Amino acid sequence: MEIDVYKEWLGIPEGPRPPDHYQLLRLKQFEDSADKIRANYKKLNGHVRKYATGQYSEKSQDVLNELAKAMLCLTDHERKHEYDRLMGREFEEEETGPQPMEVLLLQRGHISQPQLDQAKGHAESTGLEMRDVLVQLKMVDATLAAQTLAEEVGLSFVDLTELTPEDDVLDRTPRQMVKQHSILPLFIDDDVLLVACANPLGNDTEEELRLRFDLPVRTVLAAPRAIDQAIAKYYAPGLRNEAAAAPTPTKGPKKPGEKKGPTPPKPSKPQGRLQGEELKEQRKKNRMLSLIGFCWSIVAAYMIWNFVGKNQLFTATSAGLFLGIPGITAAALYVTLWNKD
Repeated sequence: MEIDVYKEWLGIPEGPRPPDHYQLLRLKQFEDSADKIRANYKKLNGHVRKYATGQYSEKSQDVLNELAKAMLCLTDHERKHEYDRLMGREFEEEETGPQPMEVLLLQRGHISQPQLDQAKGHAESTGLEMRDVLVQLKMVDATLAAQTLAEEVGLSFVDLTELTPEDDVLDRTPRQMVKQHSILPLFIDDDVLLVACANPLGNDTEEELRLRFDLPVRTVLAAPRAIDQAIAKYYAPGLRNEAAAAPTPTKGPKKPGEKKGPTPPKPSKPQGRLQGEELKEQRKKNRMLSLIGFCWSIVAAYMIWNFVGKNQLFTATSAGLFLGIPGITAAALYVTLWNKD
């Protein structure tokens, strides 16, 4: 029988399926605490992962993706506002914008005022971003810094160890691109591509992704080290289908009934005499051999003459023949190799 995974695994009473984001994450309606939202998501994520093997492995992955999408929506300031409005929530007055991350950390007791003053001075002297300064001075860890930065810029934060990106989305994004921009495509949610990165996407990178997927792009933040580890994991050599990541070449529309013509044969290399650079190289070798042969013929002639003169074994005529034969042979070899193609 088909089981109701929402009821059996998450304890959600019978009702609309799939449940709304608040029901799915076992939250009170219109919960605004990002910490509470993430805490419930993390707890439910760990529970559903128990079913990741066996007969319910596919259903488990589907539910995990639903949990992640709900969490990312409710921790994104603008998206949550729109989602709540569609759910019937009425806002009495316009909320003030998010505060800087260092102020949020100070208000929540993660750093002290002296630490904040030290971090500001270090940031001014080094030119580093406040997030990097706080992590470098070991005042907060990288995950908390990235999570608080996400609140400052009004984006969602994602722990990449708690979700699994979709393979087809990963395949369509080349390894070189994700490494160059430190990004990780996650999945498509409501016809929007979700991309995890350490910093908000630049316009050029966002436009490249939009053209590649023909979808709008939404950014979620993650810790820089988590991005690097995820890229190493999901884009290990030989793991991804690089052919799928290649952009489709822009061509004119194919006419009805038109068939692809045969591939024109490559021009064959002329037979017989060599051509171009190969001819020059071969002549160079031939001339080198001819010079070597000519030099050795001179050495041989000298050795013969020296032997004849000392031992008087041959007459002058015989000696001339012995000297002439190597000379004539060397000359013939020289001329032949010099002109050979």
